[in-house]
Amino acid sequence: MAHHADHDSDKQRQLDRDRVSPEGAELTTDQGIKVDDTDNSLAAGERGPTLMEDFHFREKITHFDHERIPERVVHARGAGAYGHFRVYDDALAEYTSAEFLTDPSLSTPVFVRFSTVGGSRGSADTVRDVRGFATKFYTRHGNFDLVGNNMPVFFIQDGIKFPDFVHAVKPEPHNEIPQASSAHDTLWDFVQLQPETIHMMMWLMSDRALPRSFAMMQGFGVHTFRLVNAEGRATFVKFHWKPKLGTHSLEWDETQKIAGKDPDFNRRDLWDNIEAGRFPEYELCLQLVPEEDEHKFDFDLLDATKIIPEEEVPARPVGRLVLDRNPENFFAETEQVAFHLGNVVPGIDFTNDPLLQARLFSYLDTQLIRLGGPNFSQIPVNRPVAEVRNHHRDGYHQMAIHQARAAYHPNTLSGGCPALSENGSYHHYQEKVDGNKIRKRSESFQDHYSQATLFWNSMSGWEKEHIVAAFRFELGKVETMSIREGVVDHLNHVDHDLAVQVAEGVGVEPPKVSNTPNHGRSSPALSQANAPRDTVEARKIAILAADGVASADITTVRDTLTEAGAICEVLAVKDGTVRAVDGGPVEVTRAMPTVASVLYDAVVIPGGADSVRALMGDGLAVHFVAEAFKHGKAIGAADEGIDLLERAGVVGVSVADEGCRADQGVVTRRGAADDFGTHLIDAIAAHRHFERQKDAVPA
Repeated sequence: MAHHADHDSDKQRQLDRDRVSPEGAELTTDQGIKVDDTDNSLAAGERGPTLMEDFHFREKITHFDHERIPERVVHARGAGAYGHFRVYDDALAEYTSAEFLTDPSLSTPVFVRFSTVGGSRGSADTVRDVRGFATKFYTRHGNFDLVGNNMPVFFIQDGIKFPDFVHAVKPEPHNEIPQASSAHDTLWDFVQLQPETIHMMMWLMSDRALPRSFAMMQGFGVHTFRLVNAEGRATFVKFHWKPKLGTHSLEWDETQKIAGKDPDFNRRDLWDNIEAGRFPEYELCLQLVPEEDEHKFDFDLLDATKIIPEEEVPARPVGRLVLDRNPENFFAETEQVAFHLGNVVPGIDFTNDPLLQARLFSYLDTQLIRLGGPNFSQIPVNRPVAEVRNHHRDGYHQMAIHQARAAYHPNTLSGGCPALSENGSYHHYQEKVDGNKIRKRSESFQDHYSQATLFWNSMSGWEKEHIVAAFRFELGKVETMSIREGVVDHLNHVDHDLAVQVAEGVGVEPPKVSNTPNHGRSSPALSQANAPRDTVEARKIAILAADGVASADITTVRDTLTEAGAICEVLAVKDGTVRAVDGGPVEVTRAMPTVASVLYDAVVIPGGADSVRALMGDGLAVHFVAEAFKHGKAIGAADEGIDLLERAGVVGVSVADEGCRADQGVVTRRGAADDFGTHLIDAIAAHRHFERQKDAVPA
């Protein structure tokens, strides 16, 4: 089976055939006619009218006028990357006949698109929103699209409500405000009238809606699917992607500032890390439920607003995804990639989840208008590596040159070809379906609060504080007081203390008693406080410097952190170089006015009396440190650098008298200390230090 190892190169070779390079070429029209002037239109004299016979002008302008295609109604803002997936072993053969999930010698090429949901293509990356995590597997048996999000549940249970939800969350129709934000009346009016949204709203108000990077973001298939093995036996399955770097988020104040400083923050992070060889990695994990256990839970497996707690059904690691190549053209690949839940391969099937059933129609329907007709699967990024032979003909953008006379089945003129498959074809799982034609939601879908309470109970103290603050911010933007009251009433079914805290912040009378007693159950797997915190890979570290800096401190810190996988940048008041204490030059990576602390994961202040004195006299440098401390980030300071901490108002932590000290993410060193870098790594790997007392945080 050695040929399997080359499988992921098949897609690369396919894409190579579609590349158009301008190198060494002369400019031509679309008909291949060479062009010697593309700066001046054909005119009747130097100041005369432009002549319509100028075919080059007309072709050039026509193409430009038609460059844009309709953006996605949702998930318009996105970034993508190619990679490969490999399953760990053949153990899943017991559950599925899908080859890419059962053959560990097979490397399956993939394309992954990450996205925000609500905003337009021009919106910022760091808005509070759900993130899409869509994966196209180019398998030998056809494409499989796992179209998921970074949250395991959804706002609604039935797809017929999807237009209502999207219309509610989109900018208000009378003024097209606000962009890429849920903090407005129509969304929260919908929420207060649709209690099935409450569980998802808890996730949306949590830090899960503010991912630090796509490489530090979980992915979920959301729905319950089926795996089907070679004997036709089915097993329910939930798909999870777990990032190698752990699941980490930004802080709300930080995201708003990043949206102004670098609206491309997440897509830039993805692109830069892949270009630098720091490839994002994820582990595919499956929650498997035997069909006979379908009804053993206190919720319905077909309800997309519910999770299966990992403490009840562990997420079993089965394979590894690596993203290792950036697209070469954003429009051709990332913008034109077409995902569809109906793209499945033998061994994977659907369930009767009503939201999933609706998506099976909606995604295909969407691509028809976005990509101009039924032949969008021939676009290179969408084309399968599996051979395509059928009787589809003509239509917009038909790329194939069909040579057979017969475009129908059965036929004799083409020898009966393409013939029906005898082996390896797709067989739908045989499930008996019987019932009256009705419009009615199952009673098993009616519990809208218990899992929202489970989520709340599972949060750490700082996560709960952030959720309360998010509700207060969002509802504080709602102008209609009765909508605020309606949401608080729903929250009182989730947790009384939560409802009271939110009410007190938005001017609503706090509820006197709980609508529903808190059941007290929790799921530790839901808390980001329990995420892995053992690496500084892909973390960005700002090292502040000015003339007179102790270059040895910079070298030591940079070497230690770079070796551990972090990205270190030296920042100064201006570009170029600064003078080290020994007189030598120190290269500056970026000028401080072009960046901000919110774009970094940690800040280090080297020693050097003159350097620190200059930084202490620079308001931007002082603010840089104070803001990083406010956002819970790791901070390191050596010798005189400790003075800048005090100037920035970093209080409530202990500093070293001699040697090295680490306290609440602040690492200080006086004199010689070999463990300064080790303590820095530990502080940065912890991601944030929200244990700092609020009264110790500078304004």
